[in-house]
Amino acid sequence: MTIDPERIPVIVGVGQVNDRPERAGDGLDSGGLMVEALRRADADAGGGWLAAADHLAVIGQISGPQLNPLDRTVAGALGMSAANTEQTPPHGETPVRLLNEAANRIGAGEARICAVTGGEALRTAGQLAKARAAKDAPKKDALRDAPHRKHTGYAQSHGLVVPVDVYPLYENACRAAWGQSLADAQHESGTIWSHMSEVAAANPAAWMRTPFGPQEIVAPDADNRPIAFPYTKLQVANAAVNMGAGFIVASLAEARRRGLDEARLVHVGHGAGAHEPTDILARANYHASPGMAAVLEETLARGDLATDAIDHVELYSCFPCVPKMARRIIGWPAERPATVFGGLTFGGGPIGNYMSHAIAAMVYTLRGTGETGLLFGNGGYATHNHAIVLSGRATGAAFPQGFDVQAKADAARGAVPPLDETYTGAATLETFTVHYARDGSARLGTVVALTPDGARTLAIVPADDGATIAALTDGRTEPVGRPGRISREGGALSQWHFA
Repeated sequence: MTIDPERIPVIVGVGQVNDRPERAGDGLDSGGLMVEALRRADADAGGGWLAAADHLAVIGQISGPQLNPLDRTVAGALGMSAANTEQTPPHGETPVRLLNEAANRIGAGEARICAVTGGEALRTAGQLAKARAAKDAPKKDALRDAPHRKHTGYAQSHGLVVPVDVYPLYENACRAAWGQSLADAQHESGTIWSHMSEVAAANPAAWMRTPFGPQEIVAPDADNRPIAFPYTKLQVANAAVNMGAGFIVASLAEARRRGLDEARLVHVGHGAGAHEPTDILARANYHASPGMAAVLEETLARGDLATDAIDHVELYSCFPCVPKMARRIIGWPAERPATVFGGLTFGGGPIGNYMSHAIAAMVYTLRGTGETGLLFGNGGYATHNHAIVLSGRATGAAFPQGFDVQAKADAARGAVPPLDETYTGAATLETFTVHYARDGSARLGTVVALTPDGARTLAIVPADDGATIAALTDGRTEPVGRPGRISREGGALSQWHFA
């Protein structure tokens, strides 16, 4: 089948910013990072694209809430029309979805040129807030205090507020389901992250460019404090960055009219998207993601691609459980790099915009080759999933394409345990984590448990219950699946004790 070049989407330009001002006040804010990233993408494509763009999409940010709506701010600074713009929530899969939607607009004949950008200046925002704050003022946490966070509720009262509180539930449940010891699971995490650090070390756009060995990454010490069991600082996304990235998608016909070298063009292939229930306590389990599986399987199947036909991948890496689950779905070895950019620890974790950097890095990698790359983004609380294929050659994919594979994900989802918020008595530990203070001491344990009737309930482990904290974290026996008891005294939260 011959596809009209007016309906073939290609990435023509990418741009990135890594802003490290000597003085915090000299740094770009999130809007400035977005503008500069798109200017660089425009220059990368030869110039003159932005003024003619039909659509602008901006990934939401949290470091400068006073700047919203950023779509108009960015459009105005770049001389673009603000009439056809959108701003999305700051979810990790969003840049991949926006790439897929831009390809669909071009395939439908609704647009010739689409621009996507995002940026976060959390490092500068934190420095400025610290400088302004009185010495005795409470320190604000930009991630926990972000406007889109829910801070009250049953899960939140038990310590499950931000993603770093929730993803360890998957890590610990997956380890048990896969039959790994704690040491084996941490070695896998360290191996994957070590390769990411090596990729970042060779990438001028990465935030941290120091390679680390597997044991350095997983072993807690003064410079690598524990964050939430079993994750250390070097295993979690590094949001304290000033980074922006953007890309321009156009029709192949438009690229030809403007005289671009076709060897520099990167073609867009098939994509897919699906999500898990928003309520983290309404998941069937914590050792699998039907949404992730459906998205990755369908992305490859729709492009008739086997894993050995994929030359490069970017498997979202906010926390190790995500690429560990994803690589098992597609059969990607732990010994091969799971990133082309460097991962959210070393490359940098600008909240919802990391995958824009990954898209830019994949474009650089694929230009002038016949190779193929797979991009997978994950967002929320292991909630949102989107994947897409890029290639240095024509993919044969026809656009617009329906990328929603939610029905397949829902069909694969098991029964969700009912929630019992008042249960006391015997129970079985389903999954857990331990949250740590900045000095490395345990501040709270969170246990997700199943009652004898199959209901799900939550309990805490107080920091002063050293014996239970140790039983959760020392690796001598697997806590998941062990029996215990939930008790409640007075108005306090329910507490977990092993049998």
